[in-house]
Amino acid sequence: MDPVHLLAAVLGVGFAAGLRLYATVLGLGLAIRFDWLRLPAGMEGLEVLAHPAVLIAAGVAYLVEFVSDKIPWVDSIWDAVHTVIRPVGAAVLAATAFAGMDPLPKTLLILACGGVALSAHASKAATRLAVNQSPEPFSNIALSLTGDVAVPFLLWMAVAHPIVTLILLAGFLAVFVWLARKIWAVVRKGIGRVARRVRGEEGNAGTA
Repeated sequence: MDPVHLLAAVLGVGFAAGLRLYATVLGLGLAIRFDWLRLPAGMEGLEVLAHPAVLIAAGVAYLVEFVSDKIPWVDSIWDAVHTVIRPVGAAVLAATAFAGMDPLPKTLLILACGGVALSAHASKAATRLAVNQSPEPFSNIALSLTGDVAVPFLLWMAVAHPIVTLILLAGFLAVFVWLARKIWAVVRKGIGRVARRVRGEEGNAGTA
């Protein structure tokens, strides 16, 4: 596998996993199982994703995420829980894909995949926290559906158009670095609001 396709695959999978980890696992698993995707040399480890047990687990988790991601504030709680899970999951995917690779390049690819996943997750979480300030649910649902469509599109782009994928993701990472402080401020403020809502509901339940 040439370096351009390799890097595009890593960053594409990392970004997709940062948005929807379970959809990424499910999508890759189905694509491998039904021969929609031919794994390039060196990434045969991902064949495990086509195992029925993995597909069932990923499918159930994706259905839960699909519903949770459409409900204002529930989506932010879900994102908060997955702040560690998504980047780690992306890193595990990279480690599985490149299990037979030399340690140094494999470590770099794992870090790149996890780092892109964390960047994508932070951007998504901050955007959804900002949108949740609005009382109407339609913008939240529209953004969630956009994320659902983005995952298979990203995976396809990484395989079919690696150069374009690298350009787009490089642009995203540049914008993310530029806006990192603002994104963190939005996330911190939103987490505080989610915590207050949870404490308020617990307090109301205790009073009742």
